[in-house]
Amino acid sequence: MDINQSLALLAGLSPAQFMRQYWQKKPLLVRQAIPGFQPLLSRSALCKLAAREHVESRLIVQQAKGWRMKQGPIPPRSLPPLSQPGWTLLVQGVDLHDASAHALLQRFRFAPDARLDDLMISFATTGGGVGPHFDSYDVFLLQASGRRRWRIGQQKDLTLQPGVPLKILQNFEPEQEFLLEAGDMLYLPPGYAHDGVAEAAVGGDRNATDCMTYSIGFRVPIRNELAAELLHRLAEFSEDDVRLPRLYRDPGQPATATPAALPAGLVSFARQAVLDALKDPRDLGCALGECMTEPKSSVVFDEPQVDWDSGAAKASQAGIHLDARTRMMYDGAHVFINGESYRAKGADASLMQQLANQRSLSARELRKASVAALALLGDWHDAGWLRQEQNERPDNDN
Repeated sequence: MDINQSLALLAGLSPAQFMRQYWQKKPLLVRQAIPGFQPLLSRSALCKLAAREHVESRLIVQQAKGWRMKQGPIPPRSLPPLSQPGWTLLVQGVDLHDASAHALLQRFRFAPDARLDDLMISFATTGGGVGPHFDSYDVFLLQASGRRRWRIGQQKDLTLQPGVPLKILQNFEPEQEFLLEAGDMLYLPPGYAHDGVAEAAVGGDRNATDCMTYSIGFRVPIRNELAAELLHRLAEFSEDDVRLPRLYRDPGQPATATPAALPAGLVSFARQAVLDALKDPRDLGCALGECMTEPKSSVVFDEPQVDWDSGAAKASQAGIHLDARTRMMYDGAHVFINGESYRAKGADASLMQQLANQRSLSARELRKASVAALALLGDWHDAGWLRQEQNERPDNDN
């Protein structure tokens, strides 16, 4: 991606300009971010997806007596009738299950992959929404079909409504209002309160149009949780150390009349253990890379349909691409993929970095891989983390 090229997706701004002027700073309304955009999934396909295991989905219904929420899987027969106003179906991580949704998410890779999370689809009947709320992450709200009215504001009072299964603001004070139609998009930085409500819309055929909104969301690591995860992984690294473990010793410990008191020597030992775990920046970087590429617990990889041994022999005729569910990143010394880390250097490291950035390697690029790199790619293929191109023609060196 050319980060200095202006994009209609960003209202004519380049990715570099957008990140500098708007990212985590202020909202941006983009009319016709994707002109002529059509929903990637029909309502029927979305409902079938919501009924599947390993797919995160929620049904939210607003009634006179309050809000009701149901976690998926959600069979189509349990959905309210389309004639009933005020209900919403949310399906998370659609990019993991649909190739076109995955391709759409790739258009937002001007932010680091470590921050990009997923694409959620919201279907709502007239009046449907999830109430005024705020998110802790950046989000792009792309209207796929129909119309949705958004009210937004820099909310100061973050008091939530009590006894509600959703985090809904009790005293929402909107400052701006926008009506989004198909192809329009609204970017909101973290903490910006917003309330989106589906409105009735009629298409060119004079039939009612489904209100579908695509939310491109971003990961926000929480400092305490990240610290706990990193320390856990660093402790695992030390378990792999072939040297004898360093045990606490207290030959000078006197007899005590207060046995429940923590010994000062043990406190010092614990403090030094944490400092030693953080001493090597390469270990910390490795733990972070593994943490940021760890798939969500709901992710399940499919077994490959093609044997890699035969595919490797044809490596000059077919390329490879990462499975949509695979998360792959790198630093100066490692390659990280789906929660695992590998030391990498030289030409193979450059090739793996290319795979991570492009999420694919052509036949020509793959021919540069060493025997060891091909073996590693074979392991990833067998785990379902990458796939071989089936219809790629042999490229010509002449």
